[in-house]
Amino acid sequence: MVDSYGTVGSELAQGFQDAGYTPLRVQSTPEAPTGLRGQPDRYPYPVDIVHGGDLGATLAALMPFGPVAVVAGTEPGVELADALSEALHPITGAPTNGTALSRARRDKYLMVERIKQQGLRGARQILVADEDQLRNWHNEVGGTVIVKPLRSAANDGVTWCRNPEDAVQAFRRLNGRENILSQCNDGVVAQECLIGMEYTVDTVSRDGVHQVCDIWESHRISANGIPDLLVAWRLLLATGEVQDELVAYARAVLDALGIRHGAAHAEIKMTPNGPCLVEVGARIAGANLPEGARMGTGRSQIDWTVDAYVRPETFARNSGRPYDLHQHVARATMVAPGSGTLISYHSLEAIKELESFHDMQVRVNPGQQLTLTTDDLTYPIFVTLVHEVGELVARDLWTLRYLDGVSFYELA
Repeated sequence: MVDSYGTVGSELAQGFQDAGYTPLRVQSTPEAPTGLRGQPDRYPYPVDIVHGGDLGATLAALMPFGPVAVVAGTEPGVELADALSEALHPITGAPTNGTALSRARRDKYLMVERIKQQGLRGARQILVADEDQLRNWHNEVGGTVIVKPLRSAANDGVTWCRNPEDAVQAFRRLNGRENILSQCNDGVVAQECLIGMEYTVDTVSRDGVHQVCDIWESHRISANGIPDLLVAWRLLLATGEVQDELVAYARAVLDALGIRHGAAHAEIKMTPNGPCLVEVGARIAGANLPEGARMGTGRSQIDWTVDAYVRPETFARNSGRPYDLHQHVARATMVAPGSGTLISYHSLEAIKELESFHDMQVRVNPGQQLTLTTDDLTYPIFVTLVHEVGELVARDLWTLRYLDGVSFYELA
């Protein structure tokens, strides 16, 4: 388990333990990246190895245990997991995606260029070299463009730029800084702003067979200076006109990026010209989506991942069929409209009284500092809704938006 953090890491480790395997943990850096601090993986690993930059030394520390699988727990662990699995494959048979396309599985510019080279639809973009290049390209493309770091996560630094000067200002702010994964000077990409509903397609693969675990429709609002702020995910049926098009495209993206083994989390815009990749992570989804999928379908990306790596016969027997949706599920966020010391939330009881209410995760409690919501790390509350009637979940999602707002928060 490389860079496993949070409940997903703990649940995945327990899944391997239950299957009869001992989970080992490898950290790609001595300290947790900034964006993952406060999200500990509480599984009691018997071995926890810190990678010091020497692949041979890390392999030597692992070899006495004969690892049969290497799994990236979070985004920063993808490239090290690729390198370790590639080295272990001829020795222990560990499945591997190899390292030839590792950079394209992390670098957002290379990722989109790779899928376009393979004949798939991808955004117009440039790797930003300097301000004049960016200004000229924005003038040529016109309209709004997106400027973002190459290798970050959680919408860190993603900036909507309506004109070339906005784009240049975003480049100045992002270029050379440390991202939330504690990586310095990771570079900047500018992309056309894709228009359309955004979906998430979560998969697990074994030997190039891609099982779709769950498909989510995302809901977005314009707030706090962010034109496309994510506020909810709603679990969809496995099949349908839109879903079928998304799944075919997602599977082609996985093939193009060499993701033959393990989990993937693809974010795709359904544009007027068809599906177009935002980005894909070669790891399990965050935001507690796997648990939501398990409530809705009976299985999660975590369950499929364990089977793919250590029970391939079970994976082969169960894969290839669309999932069944037994309950409708949505994950929603509350959006802090300002910053300050939180005195209290208003209407928390009204949320709990929603007919489809399942649970609530409060990230910021009274007395703590509330931060203006601008990305995935600044939501103060997550709410999970579950019900057998989809229309009721939809109603409660809109009710949450009604309850949220300036009057929901009392600040000092």
